[in-house]
Amino acid sequence: MATVDECRQALHDLAARLETNAETRGKLDFDRTLAARVTDLETAFHARLVDGRLVDIADGDDPKAKIALIASGDDLVALVAGRLDVTRAIASRQVVIKANPFDLLKLRKLL
Repeated sequence: MATVDECRQALHDLAARLETNAETRGKLDFDRTLAARVTDLETAFHARLVDGRLVDIADGDDPKAKIALIASGDDLVALVAGRLDVTRAIASRQVVIKANPFDLLKLRKLL
């Protein structure tokens, strides 16, 4: 079972990967708040997605976040590590992403 620290590190790893991804950085006109809710650990993190980058990662939930990613700790870590296919995870409801339809279309560019 993944720990809170492993989940936090996974989000920081994702942020680092997005930072170095020149294809999405700057091409995605997007500024949204994000909440990552880890169901089995009863914890959450929040951050902002800005122009293809994940910034300002912090502990705690943001109930007003425009985008919510909901997953178990193991699934979050596996998703970020590339061991869990995002399309299959969403289709099987292992991972839930709540956002308005227009934001979901923009998020596809990051996935």
